[in-house]
Amino acid sequence: MVGYSASTQSAIREDLDLSLVEAMRMLASFCITGRLAIYFSMGALLLDMGRFFTGYGIGIFSYVVPVFIAEIAPKSIRLGLTTLNQLMIVSGSSVAFLLGTIVTWRTLALTGLVACIVLLIGLVFIPESPRWLAKVGREKEFEVALRRLRGKDADVSKEATEFQINIETLQSLPKAKMSDLFQSKYILSLIIGVGLMVFQQFGGINGIGFYVSETFVPITIVGAVLMDKSGRRPLLMVSASGTFLGCFLTGTSFFLN
Repeated sequence: MVGYSASTQSAIREDLDLSLVEAMRMLASFCITGRLAIYFSMGALLLDMGRFFTGYGIGIFSYVVPVFIAEIAPKSIRLGLTTLNQLMIVSGSSVAFLLGTIVTWRTLALTGLVACIVLLIGLVFIPESPRWLAKVGREKEFEVALRRLRGKDADVSKEATEFQINIETLQSLPKAKMSDLFQSKYILSLIIGVGLMVFQQFGGINGIGFYVSETFVPITIVGAVLMDKSGRRPLLMVSASGTFLGCFLTGTSFFLN
């Protein structure tokens, strides 16, 4: 579901003329529907429908939210905020994991419903992405949204000019096609990007995460702090080594038992 949503999200937004905020409101509605279906389910059908709607909403959220954060954040804290998003994800997983040990699964579904409703209400009040507004030519709303994000007394003229230049540059470029990915100059980047995603999932760490998700919070905090200081590649190497060691020890323990 994440793969499907990520590859078509931009096209869906363009065809339906949806902004990022409008898209997130729609996704929050999907999640609310899914949570209600799970809570009221009396059989496998409604439970599966609930999991489908919830999974669909969360799958696209996983793509939309980092994009929205990157579009509204100043350059100086953009990377930190996008990393904070991942920290909030693992924190939520840990809270759900702990709650699941003391409440029933229906009650746990309701806790998720509360979070979805709070999100939907909050989306009514947050400003639209200035980059998206500039892209569709709504210049007055673009400046209002940017000033609302940076503060009433902030001078946004320089940043607004940069936005406009970046958008004009992107629009002047030829439209990319899927076949462009397979050009020789992009092959190495494509292999690295796809390889990291595929082998991260094939490593089986998600299965372990369902049982030890509370340990991911401090680890993610360390990663967020070190992201700018140590660089991406060293963190990838350290995290990959830790994932290998964890999976190896887990597999060994099951084999010996």
